[in-house]
Amino acid sequence: MTMSNQGQDEPRPDGPRPHEPRQDEPRPHEPDPDALTAAVAQLTAELAGLRRDLARRHLLDLASGVLVAQRSLTPADAADHFAQLAETTNVSPEDLAADIVNAAAGQSAPGGDRAASGDIEAAAGTGAAAAPDEDRSAARRARLVEATAESAAQTGSSVDEIAGTLLDGGMRPLGVRGLWLFRRTETDCLQLAGQAGVSALEAAHWRWVPPGTGSTLHRVLAEAAPLWLPAGPPEGERLPGPAPDAARALLPLRQRGVVTGLALVDWPGPTALDEPVRRALTGLAVPAARILDAGVSDPSESGVLVPLLDLLTHPAMVLRADPETATLHVEHLNRPALDSARHVHGPAGRPLAQLFPAMQADLVRLAQMARESAAPQRAARVPVEHRPGDPDPLHDVRVLPVGPGRTVVLWHGATDPGLSLSRVLGRLENLAAFEDDLITGKSRWSDQAYRIFGLDPAAPPVPLRRLAPHLHRDEIGNLNELLVELTERREGAHTVVRAVREDGGLRHVRIAAEPLLTGGVLTGITGVYQDVSAQHHTEIALTATFDRLTAAQTQAALRHQLVLQLQQAIVPEVPVLQRLPGLQVAARYRPAAEEYRVGGDWYDVLPLPNGRVLVAVGDIAGHGIDSVTGMVALRNALRGLAFTGHSPARLMAWLNEVTLHTHGRPTATAVCALYDPSDRSLCWASAGHLPLLLLRAGEATFLEPPRNILLGAVPAAEYTETVTPLVPGDTLMLYTDGLVESRRTGIDEGLERLRRAVERLRPGGLDERTDALLASVTGDTDDDTSLVVVRLS
Repeated sequence: MTMSNQGQDEPRPDGPRPHEPRQDEPRPHEPDPDALTAAVAQLTAELAGLRRDLARRHLLDLASGVLVAQRSLTPADAADHFAQLAETTNVSPEDLAADIVNAAAGQSAPGGDRAASGDIEAAAGTGAAAAPDEDRSAARRARLVEATAESAAQTGSSVDEIAGTLLDGGMRPLGVRGLWLFRRTETDCLQLAGQAGVSALEAAHWRWVPPGTGSTLHRVLAEAAPLWLPAGPPEGERLPGPAPDAARALLPLRQRGVVTGLALVDWPGPTALDEPVRRALTGLAVPAARILDAGVSDPSESGVLVPLLDLLTHPAMVLRADPETATLHVEHLNRPALDSARHVHGPAGRPLAQLFPAMQADLVRLAQMARESAAPQRAARVPVEHRPGDPDPLHDVRVLPVGPGRTVVLWHGATDPGLSLSRVLGRLENLAAFEDDLITGKSRWSDQAYRIFGLDPAAPPVPLRRLAPHLHRDEIGNLNELLVELTERREGAHTVVRAVREDGGLRHVRIAAEPLLTGGVLTGITGVYQDVSAQHHTEIALTATFDRLTAAQTQAALRHQLVLQLQQAIVPEVPVLQRLPGLQVAARYRPAAEEYRVGGDWYDVLPLPNGRVLVAVGDIAGHGIDSVTGMVALRNALRGLAFTGHSPARLMAWLNEVTLHTHGRPTATAVCALYDPSDRSLCWASAGHLPLLLLRAGEATFLEPPRNILLGAVPAAEYTETVTPLVPGDTLMLYTDGLVESRRTGIDEGLERLRRAVERLRPGGLDERTDALLASVTGDTDDDTSLVVVRLS
C-alpha cells in the first residue's frame, strides 16, 4: 500500500490547473495527523494478520492436497476428512497440516516408514509409533516457517524480509546467527540476493562472488550437495561469517531440479552440527530457493553509508525520493531507528508516511530544503507542536543531502538533557559566555558578549581582570571583590555592575563566574555575562509603583476607618433609647463579619411632636463608602420628612424622590411605620422590604406588606399603606435581610427559621430576648444586620 506524500505532488506544466476554491467555497479538509497515525497502525495490524492467515491457508491447502493424492478424495471430501482428523487427534489444524505434509515428504523421523506406506494418520500423530515430541515440534516448526515465507513472497516482501522470517522462525532456535542467500547468475557468478542477521558492512564485502576463483561456495554449487563445517572452513579459505572458526552450513538451492543458488548459514562460533540440525536446515532450504528473485534491491549507490549509520547509537535512516512522484521512501533504518518503527512490519522500502505519519510533513519539508540548498537542515523537534496522546516526537533532527534523490535523517528519540540545556540557554536573552585561560593569557567570548559591551566583534575579547576600563568608575570595587573571590578564595561568585559602552550607553550587567582548577592550581576563569538592564529598570518601576500602592492603601484604609466610625456613630450597635409612650423598644445593629464590608443598613426610632412614634429600618444595596453615604442621606431625609405629620405612604413617596437625586443613584428597601398610642394602631408602608413579624400570645406571624416598589427604581412612584391594630403584650420585629439570608437555602427557609426562633424565646426582659434572638438567628452571607423589637406595655 502506498500513501500520497503531502506537498510533493505538483501539477505538470502541460496538465490541467487544479481547481481553486472560491472565497465562498469550503476549503478542502486537511488530514488529521492523529487519524493518519491510527489508520497506519490499523492497516499495519491488518496486513500482519493477513500474512499470518495466508501462511496458515497455504499450509492447510498443502495438507488437503496430500489427502487428495493419497486417498483419491475430492477436495471437499479431503477438507471434511482433515477436519475429522483434527477433532479425533485433538491437534490444532496448523500442527496437523504440518504433520501430514512432513509425512508425505518422508520427514517424520521415526514414523517415516509409516509415511512411506501411506499411513498418514499414524504419521500425523495417531499411531503408537509417532515421532518423539522434540522431533515432531521441530518438523512442525519448519513447515510453519516455510508456509510463512511462502506467504511473504506472495505478498511482495523483499528477499531480506523473507530471509528474516526464515531466520527468526526456524533457525534462531538452532543457535544460528546469520543467513546469506546467493543467487546464481547466467555466468555462474554468485550475487548476494538477501541476508538476515548480518550487518550491512559484512554484506557489502560479499555482494558478488565471481566464478573461477575456486572458492568453497562454487564447489558446493558445482557438486550440488550440502557442506557442513562445524569448525569453519579449512585454513586459508574465507567464507562469510563472524569468525574463521565459526560453524557454517552451505546448502544448494534447487528449483525444479536445477541448482539456482546457495544458502550459507553461520553460527557465532564452533558448533556441533548433528543430524536434527542438518535435517531442519535442509527443510528450510526448500522455501529459500523459491524467494531468490523476490524484491532484490540494488544497494550499490548506498556504498559505505549504510554500514556507517549502523554503527551509530542514535536513530538514523536513509530516505530516497521516487524519481517520478518525488514520494519519499525509507531505504534503510539502523537498529535504533527500527525500534522507533516497530509498529510497522518490514519498514524498509515503505513510504515515509507509513512509518512516521505525524512527522511526515515536517520531514518532507526539511528533506526538500536540504536537497535544494545542498546544505544540512536542523530542527529542535519534529513535529513542533506535540499534543498528549501523539507519538513521541523526534528531537534534534538533522537532515543531510547525500546524493541525487537521497537524504539521511538523524535524530534522538528521547530528550537528551545536554541538548535540552543548550536550547534553554539559547532562549535566554542577552546571555553571553566567556572563558579566560590564565596559562596562555587568551580569552574567549561568545558573540553576544560583544553586543552587551558595545564592542566590535573583530576586537579581541577582554579578560575579566582587565574589564575595569569598560565599567563605571563606581563599579571598580565590585569587580575587585569578584576577582578576590575567584582568585584568592577560589570560590564561585557573582555581582551586578554598570558597563559604559563606547556609544555612551549604560548597561547593567550581571557577572557570574567559576574558577577553573587543575591539580589545585588556578588555570582559568569561566562564566557568563547577562544584560539585566531591562530587569533593573523594571525593578525601579516596580519599586515606585509599590510605593504609590502603599500610599494608596494607607489612604484607603484611613478613609475606610472614617466611614466605619461614621456608620457606627449614626447606627450604634446598642443604642440608648429614651422612654416612649406605651412602648418598650430595643434596637441592635450587627456589622458585617468582614470589616471591609461596610454596609448600608440603618434603623431609626423617633418620637414625633404629634405624639406618634416613627419606627423604620432600611437597607441600601451594595457595600462600601457609597452605601454608607446613601444610608446617611436617606435616614436623615426620612427623619426630617416625618416631622411634616404626613402618612407613611406619603413619606415613602418623598423618600423615593430623595433616593433618585442622591449621588450614585442608589436603590434601597425600607419599612416606615407610625405607631399611634391613642388607639394602639400601627400605620406602615413597605418599599420592597421583608415582612414585619408579630408575636402575640406566643404565636409568631408575618404581616403581609403592601406591594410597593423599592426606593430609587422609578420616579413618581406611588406607595400604599396598611393599618395593623395592636394589643398590650404584642411584640413587633423589624429587621434587614442579613438576619435571614443564606447561601445554601432560599429566603423562605430563612424567614421560617426566624419565626420558629421567635416562638422559642423564653420570657424575660426585652433587651435579653433581643440579644437571644440575634444570637440564635443569623444568616451566612457575612452581611450586616439591623433589628428593631417593639413591645406594647
